[in-house]
Amino acid sequence: MITVFGEGRGFRVIWLLEEMGLAHRLRPVDLLAGAENDPEFLAINPAGFIPAIRDGDVTMVESIAIMEYLMARYGPTPLAPAPHDPAFPAYQQFLHLGEAGLAASAYFVLGARHFAPESERQNWSAHQALDVFQTRLGLVTRQLARTPYLAGEMFTAADISVTYALELAQHGAGISLGETEKAYIARTSARAGYQRAMETCQSRKAWFARTPVQ
Repeated sequence: MITVFGEGRGFRVIWLLEEMGLAHRLRPVDLLAGAENDPEFLAINPAGFIPAIRDGDVTMVESIAIMEYLMARYGPTPLAPAPHDPAFPAYQQFLHLGEAGLAASAYFVLGARHFAPESERQNWSAHQALDVFQTRLGLVTRQLARTPYLAGEMFTAADISVTYALELAQHGAGISLGETEKAYIARTSARAGYQRAMETCQSRKAWFARTPVQ
């Protein structure tokens, strides 16, 4: 039984586990209450951020690394094209772009817009983070004009990575997306694996209900 600690980016991991049909459980982590008040979680990740997993004797953090571990450990899976597959370069690019280029920058936009002092909400770094998000989003838009999914015709873990980032941008950072991206999210979020993951991640489901997007 694989234990996933925390929602947030842990949703990526839960969704992947659902797509792969692997047994798992979600162990909630309340970061607003303070990770220092959760010694069991801190024993898994002393740095105090989510997600983390425990898989037997293995503990890991960082959602994309966890995804790659699970697919390598329990694959092969069509969610991860093989290196000789023509889809592999795009898969690798967008798997990592979903965090490094999109979610990370959207996270800082979210922080500036919702948690920073009023005088700091439009500061230089907030604008920089938004610019980073928008330029990387252009790569997604261009790819989706060519193919229905980011690695081509087939849904892969790259789509899990990027869908999470786009939804974070919409619901958390208040960033508007275009029709191409909205149609893409509609395709990926219609998957049964996504729907089961949302039922597991009740805090995320409640957050979405509080923050509808146009």
